[in-house]
Amino acid sequence: MVASGTSLTPLNLFASSKPAGWRPLLVLASASPRRLALLEQAGLKPDALLPSDLDESPLKGERPRDLARRLARAKAEAALAGLKSRPDLEGAYVIAADTVVAVGRRILPKAEIVDEAAQCLRLLSGRAHRVYTGVALATPSGAIRERIVETRLRFKRLSNEDLENYLASGEWRGKAGAYAIQGIAGSFVVKLVGSYTGVVGLPLHETVNLLGGEGFPIRLGWLNAA
Repeated sequence: MVASGTSLTPLNLFASSKPAGWRPLLVLASASPRRLALLEQAGLKPDALLPSDLDESPLKGERPRDLARRLARAKAEAALAGLKSRPDLEGAYVIAADTVVAVGRRILPKAEIVDEAAQCLRLLSGRAHRVYTGVALATPSGAIRERIVETRLRFKRLSNEDLENYLASGEWRGKAGAYAIQGIAGSFVVKLVGSYTGVVGLPLHETVNLLGGEGFPIRLGWLNAA
């Protein structure tokens, strides 16, 4: 029975209890400032960062594409498990990604020492290579959706002066293939076919499509983007 004076309009019957501007929670399973900046560029501000400490070594005979897919999914699963101890993040969507740089089937490391970086850069000099970025989305129901994005690039031939000065910059440290395309090394790229943001670390087109396809209100943050 409806109380006297209450109007049975469609607005009353189907009104949402959620406040205006409400959206589900979003977690980025990474501590990467580049991935965070890319998400925010798309108007998506994560509510928490939940990086995982995984062994990112390739398995014996593992292809670059498969490594990127496996690690992205593993990061999403680790963050999903971490949500169990975070009641404040209950029902969150989780985005995870991993980027692999390869020449043929040879997977290049995330360089940590100068000699390792120099070896990577000499290998990339004047040659084509591929960057694979895996994206995994864990939904509030626990399902995981995946995408793998392949980008082909060619570097110019690097002179000794290019190599010495880039190594001295330190920009390569911790980067897959020993370079960051969004920095100085962007000037090394002669040709790129694929996703620039994928090379940076998070392909925005595929990420936004994954979220939108699972019901996340991807355009809500656009209203405050200006």
